[in-house]
Amino acid sequence: MGNYEENYLNKRPQHLCHMCGKCCRVVTTSIPYNKLQEMAKNNDKGAKDFLSLFVPFSSIDEARNVDAEIVDNIINRLKEDENYKEDEITFYTCKYLQDNNLCSRYETRLDLCKHCPSSPWVIVPPGCGFEGWLFWQREEIKQKIRRSKEELLELKLLKMRTNDEEALQKIVAVENKILKNIDYYKKYGSENW
Repeated sequence: MGNYEENYLNKRPQHLCHMCGKCCRVVTTSIPYNKLQEMAKNNDKGAKDFLSLFVPFSSIDEARNVDAEIVDNIINRLKEDENYKEDEITFYTCKYLQDNNLCSRYETRLDLCKHCPSSPWVIVPPGCGFEGWLFWQREEIKQKIRRSKEELLELKLLKMRTNDEEALQKIVAVENKILKNIDYYKKYGSENW
């Protein structure tokens, strides 16, 4: 299926950004704040970059006072996840976002910012220019996973008809590759597609 750069980042139509600053004003991560701090101490580049840009709000209510619509949208989407734990959610704000919603270090911004939205499953603020595009990116991936599952069924039938040990090994190798790809999207619900 190609790599992350080919499949996602290079296709992202940056012109869809409304430059409203909402994605920088109130954000959260799937990783709890204390875990992010621990990762940063262990020199995890992503965690270090994130914490160099974003300052945590002291509470969900403080973040809600800045933009309740974003906070409530994120919390409602997160509640769909069976692993949701409100006490592990921390909201952040970017210290480089200016009052005019522009970045004070846009020309030297980190990859973390250049790659936003970083995944088709990222939760964007309501009205974000990327909403529709992200939906279609998710649907495209779901279609690929469905086709992969169909291929697994065909491989299963092929295995039943094959007695050649070398051919069987090749089929199993292909099955494993397909299963690995499906498993990659498990956190997004691939077992149900």
